[in-house]
Formats: sequence, structure tokens, C-alpha cells
Amino acid sequence: MGTHFGWGIFLALLGGLLNGSFYAPVKKMPLWQWENTWLAYSFFGTIVLPWVLALTTIPRLFSVLHETPWITLFWVFIFGLGWGIGSVFFGLGVAKVGMALAFGIILGITASVGAIIPILVNNPSQFFAPQGRALLAGIGLVIIGTIFCAVAGHHRDKDKQAAPASAATAVGGGFILGFIICILSGIFSPMLNFSFVFGKRLQDLSLAAGAPFSMASYSIWAVALVAGFCANAGYSVYLLIKNKTFSHYRNSGASAAYWFLALLMGFLWFGGIAAYGMGATELGSLGPALGWPLFIASNIIIANFWGAVTGEWTGASRRAYAYSLSGIGVLVVAIFVIARGG
Repeated sequence: MGTHFGWGIFLALLGGLLNGSFYAPVKKMPLWQWENTWLAYSFFGTIVLPWVLALTTIPRLFSVLHETPWITLFWVFIFGLGWGIGSVFFGLGVAKVGMALAFGIILGITASVGAIIPILVNNPSQFFAPQGRALLAGIGLVIIGTIFCAVAGHHRDKDKQAAPASAATAVGGGFILGFIICILSGIFSPMLNFSFVFGKRLQDLSLAAGAPFSMASYSIWAVALVAGFCANAGYSVYLLIKNKTFSHYRNSGASAAYWFLALLMGFLWFGGIAAYGMGATELGSLGPALGWPLFIASNIIIANFWGAVTGEWTGASRRAYAYSLSGIGVLVVAIFVIARGG
């Protein structure tokens, strides 16, 4: 029991560290536009790696998919598509407001929506129970933390206008638009979890085919993330055509290392999800209560670390930085309170 518990905690924390680091390689890819990077990352992170993992861990994968009721596959795909839309907003939000604020705002809202929607659908009366009150308190903290982050971003933009940062360290600009995009991402992103809920039959068939218990959900990921790729690739290709940036893959002067960095982004993102999934399985019933908040909290903290290291706050005042740290701190506390309610 102790060994499984410790291993589960380690995997949940590792998953957050990997997932919160996935956007950092973008800082080393200045010769590609956002759409170049996002399409390459999406291909590796949502197509190549999930399907390689599913094919190597789920026996007779295609037979399992064939045996799965079409309505199950439909809902897994639809919610995966919704998550893909949230993922596009995520990438745009980070480009606009930076890793530190975007991860905090988006993951705080994601945790809230992911916890509240199942209760609204399945058992609204639970809001009057102690767990429901804890959940509502956590959502209130998310709102407070998000407001602190918004104020921090506003002050940071004003500070940078007064003392412009270099092009190498400046964030994309337009904080208000970026803030709205982050909120939209937080609303859509939890839909990947809904794919898992509605994909229970697919998971059961994977187990019956001989898949390891901790890896049976990889068949759900394979289907859901194909749908997510459609949204990510669709918007990226639209921008590539609109901005005439397809040629950047060949003529921008970018080295082959850019493709490795895109692969690294995919590995960090999907590797974090996979590590958390195995950790939550090891923790059993404590997965949602302890593993999830640890995963989200470490995700936010490491994103703030990378944001500071890469100069997102260069030129910002102490007041802006204090608001940011306060907002992130409140959001981390909120995650644990929401887990209590969930």
C-alpha cells in the first residue's frame, strides 16, 4: 500500500512537471510562427505518441474499436473535439499572456468546470452537502485568483509600455484579448475528461482484450485526441494559408532541431497526461482527491518557473509580480479545495 501510494504521488507530480513544461521549447523556435509550431506539436502530441502507445499496450486495438458501440465512439470523439478547441485557445492564450498567467487562469477554470459540470448533470442536490459547499468555496477562490492574475497582467502590460522589453523576452501583447481566450480555454479544456466518462465501454473492452489496468484508457485517448487534432490542425492550417507561412517549414532558415523541439513539446504534453493517468490509478480512490490537485498545482508552479526563466516578467514592476504570485497562490489553494468538494 505504501509503495503504491508513494509511486502514485510521484507520478502525479511528475505528470504536472512534464505537462507544465511543454510550451517552454517554443521560446527556442523564433523562426517559426505560432501556427507552424502548433501544427507540428499537435501532430506529434495528439496523433503519433497516443497511437504508438495505444497500439503497443492495447491488444487487438482495431478489433476493440470495431466492437465498441458507435454512440460511445461518437461521444468520445465529440468531447475530444471540444477539448481540441480548448487546446487551440490554450496555445493562443499562452502566446498572448505568457506561461505563468495562462497556466494559472486556464487550469484554475478547468478544475472548476471539470468538477461542477458532472454534479450539475448527475446530482445537483449535492451542492447542499458539505462536499458541495467545499466545491463552491473552491470556485469562489478560483474567481478571486483569476481576478488577481488579471490585475497582474494589466499592470505588467502598463509597465512594459513604459519600459519596453526586448523582442526576445516580450509576451505576445493584448492582455484583455488573451485573458478572454484563457477563459474560453478553461471552459472547453475539461471536455477531455468527459471523453473518459463517456468512453467507459471502450475502456472495459480494452481490459477484456488483455490491456493492463493502468493503460486501458489509452484507447480512449487515441480516439479523443484524433478529434482534438482536427481542431488544432484545422485552425493551424487556416493560419498557415492566411499568413502564407507554410514556406516557413522550408525557407525560414530553421534547422532540423525545430522538428525535434516540436516532438519534445508533444512528448512533454502527452507524457505528462500519461504519467498522471498511471499515478491516479496507483492512488485508487485518492486519485481524484489527491492526485489531481497535485498534478494541477505542480503544473502551475513549473509553468511559473519557466515564465520567470524565459523573461516573461522582464520590465514588470514588483506590484505586478506580487499580484501574479498572489493570484497563482490562491489558485493552487483553490485546486485542493475543489478536489475536496469533488
